[in-house]
Amino acid sequence: MPTNFTVVPVEAQGDAADGSGDPGIQEEEVERQSLSPPDPEAFPKEQPAPSQEPQERSSGIPGDGSPRENSPFINNTDMERENNYEGKNMALFEEEMDSNPMVSSLLNKLANYTNLSQGVVEHEEDEDSKRKEIKAPRMGTFIGVYLPCLQNILGVILFLRLTWIVGTAGILESLIIVSMCCTCTMLTAISMSAIATNGVVPAGGSYYMISRSLGPEFGGAVGLCFYLGTTFAGAMYILGTIEIFLTYISPSAAIFHSEDVEGENGAMLNNMRVYGTCTLALMAMVVFVGVKYVNKLALVFLACVILSILAIYAGVIKTAFDPPNIPICLLGNRTLSKRDFDVCAKVQHINYETVTTPLWGLFCNSSNLNATCDEYFSQNNVTEIQGIPGIASGVIRENLWSTYAEKGAYVEKQGILSSSVSEETKTSSLPYVLTDIMTYFTMLVGIYFPSVTGIMAGSNRSGDLRDAQKSIPTGTILAIVTTSFIYLSCIVLFGACIEGVILRDKFGEALNGKLVIGMLAWPSPWVIVIGSFFSTCGAGLQSLTGAPRLLQAIARDGIVPFLQVFGHGKANGEPTWALLLTALICEIGILIASLDSVAPILSMFFLMCYMFVNLACALQTLLRTPNWRPRFKYYHWTLSFLGMSLCLALMFICSWYYALFAMLIAGCIYKYIEYRGAEKEWGDGIRGLSLNAARYALLRVEHGPPHTKNWRPQVLVMLNLDSEQCVKHPRLLSFTTQLKAGKGLTIVGSVLEGTYLDKHHEAQRAEENIRSLMSVEKTKGFCQLVVSSTLRDGMSHLIQSAGLGGMKHNTVLMAWPSSWKLSDNPFSWKNFVDTVRDTTAAQQALLVAKNIDTFPQNQERFREGNIDVWWIVHDGGMLMLLPFLLRQHKVWRKCRMRIFTVAQMDDNSIQMKKDLQMFLYHLRISAEVEVVEMVENDISAFTYEKTLMMEQRSQMLTQMQLSKNEREREAQLIHDRNTAAVARTKAAAAPEKVQMTWTKEKLTSEKHKNKDTYVAGFRDIFTLKPNQSNVRRMHTAVKLNGVVLSKSQDAQLVLLNMPGPPKNRQGDENYMEFLEVLTEGLNRVLLVRGGGREVITIYS
Repeated sequence: MPTNFTVVPVEAQGDAADGSGDPGIQEEEVERQSLSPPDPEAFPKEQPAPSQEPQERSSGIPGDGSPRENSPFINNTDMERENNYEGKNMALFEEEMDSNPMVSSLLNKLANYTNLSQGVVEHEEDEDSKRKEIKAPRMGTFIGVYLPCLQNILGVILFLRLTWIVGTAGILESLIIVSMCCTCTMLTAISMSAIATNGVVPAGGSYYMISRSLGPEFGGAVGLCFYLGTTFAGAMYILGTIEIFLTYISPSAAIFHSEDVEGENGAMLNNMRVYGTCTLALMAMVVFVGVKYVNKLALVFLACVILSILAIYAGVIKTAFDPPNIPICLLGNRTLSKRDFDVCAKVQHINYETVTTPLWGLFCNSSNLNATCDEYFSQNNVTEIQGIPGIASGVIRENLWSTYAEKGAYVEKQGILSSSVSEETKTSSLPYVLTDIMTYFTMLVGIYFPSVTGIMAGSNRSGDLRDAQKSIPTGTILAIVTTSFIYLSCIVLFGACIEGVILRDKFGEALNGKLVIGMLAWPSPWVIVIGSFFSTCGAGLQSLTGAPRLLQAIARDGIVPFLQVFGHGKANGEPTWALLLTALICEIGILIASLDSVAPILSMFFLMCYMFVNLACALQTLLRTPNWRPRFKYYHWTLSFLGMSLCLALMFICSWYYALFAMLIAGCIYKYIEYRGAEKEWGDGIRGLSLNAARYALLRVEHGPPHTKNWRPQVLVMLNLDSEQCVKHPRLLSFTTQLKAGKGLTIVGSVLEGTYLDKHHEAQRAEENIRSLMSVEKTKGFCQLVVSSTLRDGMSHLIQSAGLGGMKHNTVLMAWPSSWKLSDNPFSWKNFVDTVRDTTAAQQALLVAKNIDTFPQNQERFREGNIDVWWIVHDGGMLMLLPFLLRQHKVWRKCRMRIFTVAQMDDNSIQMKKDLQMFLYHLRISAEVEVVEMVENDISAFTYEKTLMMEQRSQMLTQMQLSKNEREREAQLIHDRNTAAVARTKAAAAPEKVQMTWTKEKLTSEKHKNKDTYVAGFRDIFTLKPNQSNVRRMHTAVKLNGVVLSKSQDAQLVLLNMPGPPKNRQGDENYMEFLEVLTEGLNRVLLVRGGGREVITIYS
């Protein structure tokens, strides 16, 4: 709907003092510039869409430097700003004009926007430098949507199978079949209309709608199913064309012949294969040479369909007052095929003589009256009835009910008595009309459903419509209403006009091989025969034209990697390779050769496509996404859900094994795209559903901690980064993958030091590096990077705030700071100890991997070895659970688990071992158990020496870490203390005043004055006596290290209880030394500190 804009000029407030010249002239010039239309050179009509990767754009004007969101209208740097924004009206926004254009330019681009031509990749991912200019779409609702849908819906099933369906299922059940199928398509059309009117739908039709609503996985799976359905529809139309030609136009053109009935069916299938293959090759050549000829002939083919339907209605009206004379020959109540005789009688009187007819010769062994004849032939009379008695005959009462039959059964007229024959053997030489397949209700549904497909024809042409959002709903729904009326009325009219045996005669054998529906038409049967022939030809050409373009659109989206070759074509964009693949798949359907066998196959694929269209609409409606604003208002999620359920039910009604096979194909495609396909973010509904489901699940698990049976380590992995924002210890992620095996929550965190405004580019690069490493190491989880003023604060923030709701980590995994002793890294051990305290305060478990770079990669396999657990104190069972989880991974699967515990002097080691074995038995964990006795002995001189060296080193580092100014202040304090001491001993002496204003001379004198005292401070370090508490701790560490080395030096992994840090922060460095001594000499160590709760239970 056009909108009228009124431009109201806003006068620029000129200031005479700002420049020279007449202010009025300046105002007029500014106003003229502000109101001038955009320069067409600066605003091209067709702007190439930006690529997916965000590009950093530099502007010539100052700004915040933040990259903006890419879109066809935002971040358009091709505009010449100096020509458009020199005025002062928008000076407040001039710094953002490079990334946020004026509203006037945006509206100008929207007005010039046109849909892409069919088969070209969607507009937001077009990487061509310039789009080809295309004509403005001119098609309206009638030509662009209504007639194409009409042509695709009405077709081969109407002319070749509808009469047979009515005769077999009866009028009532046929109405049920048609009503179910038409209801399914109507509900699907309502859902499709809602999706199609929710924004611009470029060419691609249903595939575009489904993929953008349900995501690339569902879109690719359903798009390929829709492609296969369209391809098999082409095979069905070609088979219908050949059936009309060989059965009703030129039966003599058959290449293969056979005498008996069974052989005749096989010969007919072979003829269909030969002629079908030749027709397919011819049609593919026509499509390859020029699609424009196919499009030009479409109206001719549509005219044939409409004329044929009008001829049917005209014939029905004519039967009311002048029914045609079409005699049908019956033997008893059995219908006879009139292909081999012309007189419907056993004998006839010629010149007062009784002579036998050709019919007699078919049932008897000679033409004599005393010949031996078929028993049923002898006991029943030959009668003749009218095949089309007319609409006023009352035959509708006989055709109300179904007449299902087995394969090879006689086509019999109900209500006529006949003499039955015992133990009759069916011979193929007798001219009976037999059923060629077993019939039942669900089979007829599968055969009929393709006749209501084709509702997507309008949406597939969305790129050629003048107003797609108005035309698609109106045209599609009107076409469905029209075709539904045609089908329903034809069912009633066929049942009211035509004899039941003729309706059940699929190939018109009782009519001497004529088309049943053609005999009803007026003025001539050839109107129907020729019309149906050309309509099926046209439908086949349309399928061979549309299917390759659909495949090309899928291939160019890049979601299925192995299909990308089919995205290429001729220079004009025609999909050559896609056409070749389509022809090969279509040939599979032609080799099946039976129309009744091909129809259920394409029914499956179309039903699956329709089911997901309904699912997409229901999903978008229930999620209430802000972008879901369809112009078509007559939809509801219950209608979409009903349509989806009906599609699913019809799939299994038609053929449960075909339905399972189609779902298997779609599932395989879905998983392939999920694991190998390109990742696309299309704002699809499945992502919205996942977010809603995640929100619901998070709210459910928010209340309270999980039960012990459900506890598993939800790990926060602390990574360190180097100066290039690369991960220092990649093996930490390998170990995480081995520990988690893809289960539970994994958050990979890291900290950058600085401010976010200065470091956000480095943060993005670091996050990309971490994500790529997670992909390489197959670590499934989330990445969370924090920029903080200090590393200490950043790690504390991660421990406190990582995760969301109930999905928070309960375990922190980090690497041992191996460089903590180096003087150039004085704060690493402080950060480490504070992190240990933070995890304890947060009641989270802590895992510290020492020598992490020697841990195995995911590709390595340990053929043998042990995982040794040293259970010193009870930590909630973490030490038991971790080896069990590790052994689930292929790296550690062949390692044995050994558990060591330490017995003191007062403990009964034998009983301890029995109790531990029983405990492990109840835990369902297989492990070797050993109790190690630690004998109380005196503290060795080595322990004293180790403790003394530790304390001396601590004091030295404290001195060495003082900065220059701090050392100077320390010297001043020492001088002050010495002065105070002299004042106390020599009361008479006047105290020396301390000069607080430092000069170079004063500083030099003080340094020389206190040199001996400063050196004495260092000399005192070497005369220290070790603290007894530290000695005892060191004794424990030395003794325990010796015991562990004696048992587990060759173990693949050693798990140890990690002692807690001292409460007095002055002993933090000593704590690091204790841990170093405790793990000295071991290859791979995992220090484990529990979170203060039980994580393993013996109960079920």
